[in-house]
Amino acid sequence: MSVCITGWAHGKFGKWPKKDSEILIAEVVEAALAHAAIDPADIDAIYLGTMNNGFQKQDFQASLPGLTSSALRYVPATRVENACATGSAAIHAGINAIEARKARNVLVVGVEKMTAVSTETAGDLLLGASYRKEEADIEGGFAGVFASIAESYFQAFGDKRESMARIAAKNHRNGLANPFAHMRKDFDFDFCNTVSEKNPTVAGPLRRTDCSLISDGAAAAVLSEAAHALAFPRAVAFRSAVQVNDWLPLSRRSKTHFAGAEMAWTRALADARIGLDDLSLVETHDCFTIAELMEYEAMGLTESGQGFRAIDEGWTEKDGRLPVNPSGGLKSKGHPVGATGVSQHVMAAMQLAGEAGDMQVPDARLAGIFNMGGAAVANFVSILERVK
Repeated sequence: MSVCITGWAHGKFGKWPKKDSEILIAEVVEAALAHAAIDPADIDAIYLGTMNNGFQKQDFQASLPGLTSSALRYVPATRVENACATGSAAIHAGINAIEARKARNVLVVGVEKMTAVSTETAGDLLLGASYRKEEADIEGGFAGVFASIAESYFQAFGDKRESMARIAAKNHRNGLANPFAHMRKDFDFDFCNTVSEKNPTVAGPLRRTDCSLISDGAAAAVLSEAAHALAFPRAVAFRSAVQVNDWLPLSRRSKTHFAGAEMAWTRALADARIGLDDLSLVETHDCFTIAELMEYEAMGLTESGQGFRAIDEGWTEKDGRLPVNPSGGLKSKGHPVGATGVSQHVMAAMQLAGEAGDMQVPDARLAGIFNMGGAAVANFVSILERVK
């Protein structure tokens, strides 16, 4: 427990035509510093996560948090990118700086402005998180990549569209309680399970309700050295923080098993000296419902091919054995790529601090977070525990 989260802020995800990244960043930086009750002059480093890849012409975005306060003018600021796991990569960079004794307090920001381009362009930009030499021509863009994963999974274990619809319905139901969510609508199982004009097929077996949202948004967290974190109003400690990478080309690994994700979970739980059943909740990377289904297996909730049981039998409901995505996940909350990993850490910290409002899981003590870049290529798992 060498690093704690001592403050945070979360913007409302959505489509914000009048807000660019600079505005989105400013909103959460000021709020996170205030929440931590820290003077900006006490920030030793800034790590900003954004994928960009053409979503905006303004790049070099690590320089933007410094514009919020003259006290941040000379603070070292670094941009981090790791596809859809960019936010967690920025968190890890902050942890590393503190553990290396290069900083005592670090500001981490995750941001993405995605809606200024067309849906078609956004789909192509997101394909930058795939192995373009082999996967660039997959029909349906990045949704097509996960459609191919779903098809392979179905061939091995049977058609799981009904279970995927239950995941979508669960996350939309949870998202109703999240004031920061992009889409706060209660799409029930029947709607999610039926192809219709309002829920068309996107790629292969994936319907619109199986896919996360293209969103604008930002989130921020203050990380502090554990030795002085108890001086802050609140402190949520990292019991573990693990990254495991896997091969980028899908052709070189099984599409029916997220091996890198499983290894990350195994290492993180071992580092934290706990079992999965000790967790109060998990925030996991449901970019597509098939991903959440397979992540149940990767975290050890079920055996391979049995992930459907976790949702069909109600284990992952908010009042179930292990609540998964009580925030609504990417499915309801939205998926501004660079912000997602930071958002997940903020949502988990809110739960542990008892500050999650209507999202609150009762008596939350330990939280797990899984954030992945690409199709389970960059795999990040954090285990958090409140210490103050």
